[in-house]
Amino acid sequence: MKFAIESRGDRLSDTLKHKMKAYLTDFELTYDDETPDIVVSIGGDGTLLHAFHRYQHRLSETAFVGMHTGHLGFYADWVPEEVEKLVIHIAKTPIQHIEYPLIEVIVRYSDEKKEERFLAMNECTVKAVEGSLVLDVNIKGERFETFRGDGLCLSTPSGSTAYNKALGGAILHPSLEAFQIAEMASINNRVFRTIGSPLILPKHHTCLLRPLKEMEFQITIDHLSGFHDNVSSIQCRVAEEKVRFARFRPFPFWKRVRDAFVAED
Repeated sequence: MKFAIESRGDRLSDTLKHKMKAYLTDFELTYDDETPDIVVSIGGDGTLLHAFHRYQHRLSETAFVGMHTGHLGFYADWVPEEVEKLVIHIAKTPIQHIEYPLIEVIVRYSDEKKEERFLAMNECTVKAVEGSLVLDVNIKGERFETFRGDGLCLSTPSGSTAYNKALGGAILHPSLEAFQIAEMASINNRVFRTIGSPLILPKHHTCLLRPLKEMEFQITIDHLSGFHDNVSSIQCRVAEEKVRFARFRPFPFWKRVRDAFVAED
């Protein structure tokens, strides 16, 4: 089996990377950071997001497993004291996979620029570079509302505990094939109205965002941010691809939620 290791880059994470690489090589696994069967992320959820985007072109062949070297992560369930145990699992235990849905984002342009396609593991956020974001929100081909405000956050179920939660969005179990739309500081008065609540769309529903005026957009896919002008539409839906995690023991989602937000120290 081929493996790769993504490190956050701090001293502890790098030390664990070198230790795991040596151990797994001793078990006759092959280090291959181009076409790995499994990627070990050492750091936090941000490190795993980096690993996901690095290998998103081979999601059907690559599985991920995370070790956190800071606070407990939603994607990283192993701790440094368990490095030998994780190595033995990877080397000797048949891998059980669990899959989480992703968001597909397609940005289309009014000029001759070719459309761009992105995959988000946590969320996609859409904002105007200057002033308020003004666009029509279309769901299943029909206009739902005209949004005016700071921006919109479109999140995956596994990403619903991140920025989406800070915006008042719901927490979704990652087994649900859906995505969520949460507003950022929408303008609501006697003239302008939005739904004012998060929307949860199933896999077979598509959300299309159409700007009502010429503006430059800041579109962020997880931790990757870019600026886009001459945008004619932004299409969002549940992607056909999924991200695969290697599971060697139970990692209950609601326990993670409780430990992160509710449980006392």
